[in-house]
Amino acid sequence: MHFEHNDKTRAYMEQLTAFMAEHVAPAEHGYHHRNQQHEHADWRRWEVQPVINELKIKAREQGLWNLFLPDAELGAGLTTVEYAPLAEIMGRSLIAPEIFNCNAPDTGNMEVLYHFGSDQQKQNWLVPLLAGDIRSVFCMTEPDVASSDATNMQATIKEEGDEIVVQGRKWWSTGVGHPDAKFAIVMGVSLPEAKKHAQHSMVIVPLDAPGVEIERMLPAFGSYDAPYGHGEVSFNQVRVPKANLIGELGAGFAIAQGRLGPGRVHHCMRALGAAEKALELMIRRGMQRQAFGQPLIKLGGNQERIAEHRMAIDQARLYTLYAADKIDRLGVKHAMSEISGIKVVVPNVLQRVVDDAIQLHGGAGLSQDVPLTALFTLARALRLADGPDEVHRAMVARTELRHYMKGEGA
Repeated sequence: MHFEHNDKTRAYMEQLTAFMAEHVAPAEHGYHHRNQQHEHADWRRWEVQPVINELKIKAREQGLWNLFLPDAELGAGLTTVEYAPLAEIMGRSLIAPEIFNCNAPDTGNMEVLYHFGSDQQKQNWLVPLLAGDIRSVFCMTEPDVASSDATNMQATIKEEGDEIVVQGRKWWSTGVGHPDAKFAIVMGVSLPEAKKHAQHSMVIVPLDAPGVEIERMLPAFGSYDAPYGHGEVSFNQVRVPKANLIGELGAGFAIAQGRLGPGRVHHCMRALGAAEKALELMIRRGMQRQAFGQPLIKLGGNQERIAEHRMAIDQARLYTLYAADKIDRLGVKHAMSEISGIKVVVPNVLQRVVDDAIQLHGGAGLSQDVPLTALFTLARALRLADGPDEVHRAMVARTELRHYMKGEGA
């Protein structure tokens, strides 16, 4: 692959960087300070701060909108490789992805509807998502089974005449606390007698449908992440039209793989942006503070740590761009090892950088005066979200061993 960004990507990078500096960065501190009043479990009282919607309008006016979508009419028409550095720039801020309508889980849900949705589903749900008028949820993980093996899920999606009936319980459903969240894409078992990866389906469930109950919000390391939130949701004999079924019964796993491939690249590039932000904060703190007559940067092996983080971030970026390039050239199916590999490498790199940045900040690193605790939570959560490290390592190992079994190894 080529290691230089093309002209189109560079133009977007320059425009996005300028917007971040002029509009997003000045708004961040005040946003997080005001948002502390929403750090409680009652999501019904959560609000979207006006500054977010104001910046969304500005971003859309400047064409910095739906940059993730590979459609030149509905989005920016960028490939995975072209979008990757833009995701990294957004990842430097905790609020930026929503401002550009590039926030998870909406991006993944929009891609599902774009690639697999019917015309009616696109009109009813994709169009308002692309406009930023509503938000959405993805319900896959369950509290009563080991969700690291997605075939364990117990929620059911059954066909009854002209309706689909959804029964089950999900949790860590990101975004379910957002005031603008209007529907969830739910995954469950439809064909228990079919082959293991042909049993599951996906269906669109409006959050105001009878039988949908948000049980609670789940704090991660004590933070509710308002106004987004990760919730536990019960689906009690929820009935929706059969037209809400995405694709066909049994197609859920195939759809999920198409959703998670590019999505994991997006996650990883945003995480690399967060790592760059943490390293920047670490260096600035080390240069500004003194102890024992010297700047902190010169004490305790801090320069060596900075060098290690610089090398690790750059290596992780190249690995992620390699995965993105392989997706673009060969498709998700042929990049599964690389997708799994970056999903292990990048969050661990971010976690190590943030941990050292917290240590160098001392007590301030544990406060909300700097975003390090939020970045640490992000890093640690990513090592579980979309599959834990162990599952992805197993995927890489299986792929590697398969080469040798076929006589392709060294």
